[in-house]
Amino acid sequence: MKKIIFFAFSMFLIASCSGTKYLKTDAFSSEEKKLIMNADSLEPMRVYKITNTSDSLLLRKKSAHIKPNPDDIILQNFVKRLYATVRDSMSMGVGIAAPQVGILKNIIWVQRLDKENLPFEVYLNPKITKYSKETQTVREGCLSIPDRSETLSSRSKEILIEYDTMEGVHQSETIEGFTSVIFQHEIDHLNGILYLDHLQKEINDAKTN
Repeated sequence: MKKIIFFAFSMFLIASCSGTKYLKTDAFSSEEKKLIMNADSLEPMRVYKITNTSDSLLLRKKSAHIKPNPDDIILQNFVKRLYATVRDSMSMGVGIAAPQVGILKNIIWVQRLDKENLPFEVYLNPKITKYSKETQTVREGCLSIPDRSETLSSRSKEILIEYDTMEGVHQSETIEGFTSVIFQHEIDHLNGILYLDHLQKEINDAKTN
């Protein structure tokens, strides 16, 4: 009987530890919670810049998975504040990623220039599963790289993406043209990559060839 009780208790501990680990992966850290909840949902957040050393270090880190949950007050507040940031008159970008405001979670907002009325849409855990071989030449800027823009020729013309909605629905979609560039740019941020990295690679490749 003691062996059975001990086994059951051991299994409970294993399950509890596993559950805790999963929550830590998906939940906001205490520092992130403070950053998100220090103002209401209409208040923009500070955009991190590469000109600031500590900001630059964070922008180079990979973001983590976020569990979609429409009942999560912190997630809801953050998503709204991230939108307020990209629409703020000081920013006015066509896209933004969570790391750009100091939150290392896989969340982006993208302005859908390929849709009627050019709506902004939020995407959780987005990833690109397919890149077209055909590329396009575009000029890119970044809210985190002030007073600079560069022309890149390595962005794919078409991509296939997968993502979660705020309600937890997993979807996939093919994106083309400049809107695909916005997705590529913002998803790069989630992996600690800046558009300048692509520029440097193009420069190095040109020198090699």
